[in-house]
Amino acid sequence: MKLYTYFRSSASYRLRIALNLKGVAYDSIPVHLLRNGGEQLQQAYRDINPAALVPSLDVDGVILTQSLAIMEYLDETHPGTPLLPSDALGRVTVRALAMLIAGDTHPLTNLRVLTYLKRELGLSEEVKLEWYRHWMREGLASVEALLAREAGNGIFCHGNAATIADCCLVPLVYNAERFEIDMGPYPSVVRIAAHCNSLPAFAAAHPSQQPDAE
Repeated sequence: MKLYTYFRSSASYRLRIALNLKGVAYDSIPVHLLRNGGEQLQQAYRDINPAALVPSLDVDGVILTQSLAIMEYLDETHPGTPLLPSDALGRVTVRALAMLIAGDTHPLTNLRVLTYLKRELGLSEEVKLEWYRHWMREGLASVEALLAREAGNGIFCHGNAATIADCCLVPLVYNAERFEIDMGPYPSVVRIAAHCNSLPAFAAAHPSQQPDAE
C-alpha cells in the first residue's frame, strides 16, 4: 500500500493511526500542502485524487479517498483489530463521534478554508486565527459533551478498545494544542487523548515521527 500523506494533515494523521492499529504496512508518499503553492493542487496529484485532498491510499493500483471511508474499508478487509464495536448502538455512537470531528469540525478549520479566508476575503491573520479557535472550541465542547455520556464506560472514546473515534480525536487535540487553545474545559477529551498517545500505534503516527516532518 502507498499512502499519500502530509505530516500535519488531520485526515492523514487519523488514517496513519488506523493503519498502525491494524498492523498494515504502507509506504508514505509525502504531498506538501504548502510548498510551491500546494503540491496537492498540481495536476500530478489531482490525477490521483481529483478533490486535491490528502490522504489517498493506493491499494494495488486502486486509489481510495476519504479517511473515514478508508478506515471502514480497513475494518472490512483487515478485521483482526476492529475499529468499530460489535453492537449496533456502539457502532452508531462511535460513528457519530467520528463524524462530529471529521465531518462537522475539521472542514471549518482545514487549510483550504483558512487560505480562502485570508487570500480571497482579505481577513487578517488575527481574525483568521480567531475563526479557527472559535470552531475548534465549538467542536471540542460538543465532543466533550458526547464523551460525558460515556463516562466510566472505558478508557477510550467508547469502551476499552480504540475505535475510529479515537483515531479522529487525537489529531483534533494535536491541532487544538498547536494553536494554543485552553484544554481545561475538555477533561474527557484530554484524558482519552493522553491515554491514546501513550500507545505505540498512536505515537508512531504523530506528525513529528513522519518522514516529511519539518
